[in-house]
Amino acid sequence: MFKKAIVRTPGKSIVQGLSTAGLGLPDYSKALLQHQEYIKALEDCGVEVLVLPPDEEFPDSTFVEDVALLTPHGAIVTNPGAPSRKGETTAIKKVLRDFFFNIEEVIDPGTVEAGDIMMVGSHFYIGISERTNKNGAEQIIGFLGKFGLTGSVIELEKVLHLKTGLAYLEHNNLVACGEFITNQEFQKYNLLEIPEDESYAANCIWVNGPVILPKGYPRTRAIIQSYGYETKEVNVSEFQKLDGGLSCLSLRF
Repeated sequence: MFKKAIVRTPGKSIVQGLSTAGLGLPDYSKALLQHQEYIKALEDCGVEVLVLPPDEEFPDSTFVEDVALLTPHGAIVTNPGAPSRKGETTAIKKVLRDFFFNIEEVIDPGTVEAGDIMMVGSHFYIGISERTNKNGAEQIIGFLGKFGLTGSVIELEKVLHLKTGLAYLEHNNLVACGEFITNQEFQKYNLLEIPEDESYAANCIWVNGPVILPKGYPRTRAIIQSYGYETKEVNVSEFQKLDGGLSCLSLRF
């Protein structure tokens, strides 16, 4: 169960954020409203939300999940693969000291963005991507070992981050789309196959029972509900323009 979440309010500089989506520039005022809606959804799931102020120096800093991996036994500050995001770790370290005694840190030449890391119980899958390299993954696995946890790597073929196409909903249920549906590693789970034309909705989050998913994906919602989950929908269209999804917007612990 999650008790707390950390989020960061988007800054006006969000319009300069990294993107491959080709959906145009985000609307700052809409992004603010959508972020507030997202916070309310987390609170409705029983989570206390710490809202950090905007950091205008870093346009992508609202995607707070990428800069840290939080486990029940300690925190790991990552080393983002996108050069423009490396400075985001300084601020998150200060915040995490209030909550974690054990804090480890990934260093060069390792790069890791935690959008590439999916927790399943005490095991963590780490995607090797343009933003997360093998050295970074090995550092993460070493730190997890110190915490009594395990990790393994998954080679990505097409997606930006591992959790672009995967979401673990507890109870052995795994939302998957695209390249992950046939991946041997995931055949041990009950696969909730998301249609390719709704692939964005594969990035959803289980929060204390309910599943929060992006608004506007009715088939994905129906699939998840068919497994007995309550669903909550949040419009995150402005964050989608920056390759961001629901999981990226918070650190849940």
